[in-house]
Amino acid sequence: MAIKLRGGVWWIDFIAPDGTRVRKSSRTSNPRAAQELHDQLKAESWRVQHLGDKPVRKWDDAVVQWLKEKGHKASLEKDKEIFRWADAHLRGKVLSAIDRPLLHRILEAKAGDSGQATANRYMALIRAVLRRACEVWEWTERVPRAPMFRAQSRRVRWITVEESERLLSKLPEHQAEMMRFALATGLRQRNVCRLQWKDLDLVRRCAWVHPDQSKTRKAIAVPLNVDAVAVLERLKGRHAEFVFTYNDHAVWQVNTKSWRKAVAEVGLVDFRWHDLRHTWASRHAQAGTPLNVVQEMGGWRSYEMVLRYSHLSAEHLLNHAERIAGSNSRGAVPQSCHN
Repeated sequence: MAIKLRGGVWWIDFIAPDGTRVRKSSRTSNPRAAQELHDQLKAESWRVQHLGDKPVRKWDDAVVQWLKEKGHKASLEKDKEIFRWADAHLRGKVLSAIDRPLLHRILEAKAGDSGQATANRYMALIRAVLRRACEVWEWTERVPRAPMFRAQSRRVRWITVEESERLLSKLPEHQAEMMRFALATGLRQRNVCRLQWKDLDLVRRCAWVHPDQSKTRKAIAVPLNVDAVAVLERLKGRHAEFVFTYNDHAVWQVNTKSWRKAVAEVGLVDFRWHDLRHTWASRHAQAGTPLNVVQEMGGWRSYEMVLRYSHLSAEHLLNHAERIAGSNSRGAVPQSCHN
């Protein structure tokens, strides 16, 4: 019997007909179930070697392969979070058995937890893995059509100066300083949390986000206005490496109980930490900052991504609007086309 008990779980260990050693967890403490899985895997490896059958691949195999190939992704931790959630629905599923009805149930389940937009993002990753398993790895013959909710046009969520001041007053000091810095720079949550003193130049009033820290994998130079510099001056000397800390440790998470409590106390509806970035961009648009400059400062990949803020600024259109001013003024007599 080529199964071994380790830490309360049975492990499978055998040599395949092609000489490859197969070692994997059965994920069960039941010896009979582990032995059945061992025999199944061994029989499959024989058919692959002698009959030319394709090995049976499961969702778990696809996740492992995806993580190996996508180790460079800036959003890899988010992928892992999605995979952990999807594990309850797809763990142990043979790829060829994953069909549209199953994907639809998964989509509905996530929508019930977090809303349709989040469900679409989760389904997009699942679909990408299945497509790669078919088109690149050739592990399955088909890709089921993944269901998605219809995309809805949503307004940009931002808060006023008065709202932000009320929220700041409810936050613990370390989170309030992080929020002030986010509002002053537009940096994403990850970049604020992981900001180090070595990436700052207070003389030149500039910070750097390196390519491996950027969502777009491009370096970003971040200008520091007086509000951002004031935050940094207050925090100088508190920690040798990281800028934002709590109890002498770097802060890795901002969506905490204290954040959610403060948001609720202020009465902000549907407001997330990422909306601080929207607030920063919206305030720039309202102040007349050209959108191409907002794009560069915010590190967006394309100009289209900042067009959502264009409705907040109309100063560049004012000269054009003035061209017809007075044409309908009070008392003006319109010119007739006919005498």
